[in-house]
Amino acid sequence: MRLTEFDFDLPPDRIAQHPVRPRDAARLLHVGRDGLSDRAVRDLTMLLRPGDMLVTNDTRVIPAQLTARRGGARIGITLDQPRPDGTWHALARNARRLHAGDELRFDGSEDLHATVRACHADGGVVLAFDRHDAEFTAALQRAGTLALPTYITRLAGPLPEDSDDYQTVFASQDGAVAAPTAGLHFTPDLLRSLEQRGVLRASITLHVGVGTFLPVRTDDVSHHHMHAERGEVNAQAAAAINAARAKGGRVAAVGTTTLRLLETAAAGDGTVHPFSGSTALFIVPGHRFRAVDLLLTNFHLPRSTLFMLVCAFAGSAAMRAAYAHAICRQYRFYSYGDACLLERAS
Repeated sequence: MRLTEFDFDLPPDRIAQHPVRPRDAARLLHVGRDGLSDRAVRDLTMLLRPGDMLVTNDTRVIPAQLTARRGGARIGITLDQPRPDGTWHALARNARRLHAGDELRFDGSEDLHATVRACHADGGVVLAFDRHDAEFTAALQRAGTLALPTYITRLAGPLPEDSDDYQTVFASQDGAVAAPTAGLHFTPDLLRSLEQRGVLRASITLHVGVGTFLPVRTDDVSHHHMHAERGEVNAQAAAAINAARAKGGRVAAVGTTTLRLLETAAAGDGTVHPFSGSTALFIVPGHRFRAVDLLLTNFHLPRSTLFMLVCAFAGSAAMRAAYAHAICRQYRFYSYGDACLLERAS
């Protein structure tokens, strides 16, 4: 497969800069096997059936964007994920200015320091901070800002409301660089309505890493390397998902992050097993889905791994038609945009 197969033209004015309010007032394009239907996110109470299992990602976005100083040099740092030894992998702008052993201090927090343990050719660095756990979290809140996607224009940095807007109602486990944006459409009222409808819910955790922002740079899609992300499916969630499916309920993944983790944790027969570790699963057309029947997701970037994933799930022809329809009908795209509910292609 060539990268050009996943390209499309998107007018810049279709890129949402702010979310709608309330969140569940966003538009929803239902992409079913029998065609397209224009809906609203609130219509999930009609589109999902009693006994269906809604699986959400409870990761919480951390203020991962930092400004470091080494002497007089200012260096932009975006935290990616913690490593088993307590250090952090991060991406560094002006990375050529850094060398192993360099000492960094950070704007916004006089007491936060780090030592560069390693530098990689791709701009990645390994940092050892001088504090951990609650002390590190508190220092990060003082020094860091949200690493919003570049297509959300904030000339002076994130706005105060972004700290709430870019966090899902499910968020409870610190560790993501970017929000699992499909979850941004949910409100407590919508969740109550779904519960009253008889829709079940389980939470899993996938910490979205900085790799979600990186473009595909190879024309041959098979040569692309996915960055690994940390995830967990606990035994309680796995059992609840399997029980719902055994009773005839459909599994509806909220977001591509949830889908990727469920597919990582699923056996060949679709049974979801407890999982804790990293996944670098790269889903492209031809993937045989095992655990997920429905996918709620936002509208994605052209040439992105996420657009490849939705083409794999619902079919390339169906997704091209859906995106053309969405552009024509002025749906709002990307993180703060509208959503679509996809049925898995047979």
